[in-house]
Amino acid sequence: MEVRSWKLEVGSWKLEVGSWKLEVGNLSKIINYQLSIIKIMNETTLTKMKQMTLHGMHNAFKTSIESGKIDHYTLDQFISILIDAEWDERHNRRIERSIKNAKFHYQSSIETLNYDASRNLDRNLILRLSECEFVEKNENILITGSTGVGKSYLGTALGYQACIEGYKVNYFNTSKLFAKLKMAKADGSYLRELTKIQRQDVLILDDFGLQALDSQNRITLLEIIEDRHNNGSIIVTSQIPVQGWYDIIGEKTIADAILDRLIHQSHRIELQGESMRKKRNSKNY
Repeated sequence: MEVRSWKLEVGSWKLEVGSWKLEVGNLSKIINYQLSIIKIMNETTLTKMKQMTLHGMHNAFKTSIESGKIDHYTLDQFISILIDAEWDERHNRRIERSIKNAKFHYQSSIETLNYDASRNLDRNLILRLSECEFVEKNENILITGSTGVGKSYLGTALGYQACIEGYKVNYFNTSKLFAKLKMAKADGSYLRELTKIQRQDVLILDDFGLQALDSQNRITLLEIIEDRHNNGSIIVTSQIPVQGWYDIIGEKTIADAILDRLIHQSHRIELQGESMRKKRNSKNY
């Protein structure tokens, strides 16, 4: 078979068949030019993502560029990676915002709870409550026990978990809440404050019953409980056993109305054991 020699020359490109010789003149310049165009396009895309507040996509796209892994994925795979990154980013920001708005007194989590047998803390019950079905059912959680046994920590841990599950939570020290609402009555913002509380999926009343309620606080508590009956959940922590709450509330008719709504469809947890604050070497509550 005879292969005749022929020569093709286009600009600086030269191809000779016969001698099978290929000469590339400006090929490297062309490649560099194409790469620079791609770089400019990527930088423009990153800028637009940031301006559109697509922070998750921005970070994922930037990481893929820097690692050189963009070509490792099909188009469908890469779009899926960007969407997942944006979803995760927004989900995490929503949780952070919910936790910030809840105004917890301190950090807490279900994972760090201490289930020592002496505490009378049912692990299975807590794990069920951590699924937050009690919020969907508008059920309440009443946590009692002596000073330092971890009532506030447990209530806050359940509140944190509700935030993670996407619910709106508000934490209050009960005495400070009553003081705040008394001031609200004085300056005319009382109804607005009650409306804010009513909008929450979960209301945490910490350290309930440290002092007996006066007539104003008694009515305030009734209004809060009435607004939330079948319309939200309440987590209450108290040193006083539930049966002693009648004396804390005072006036029998109002106490009956409050406790009937609060105790009905509630989960009751009675913590026992020595003060967790005294366990200096313990890492968990």
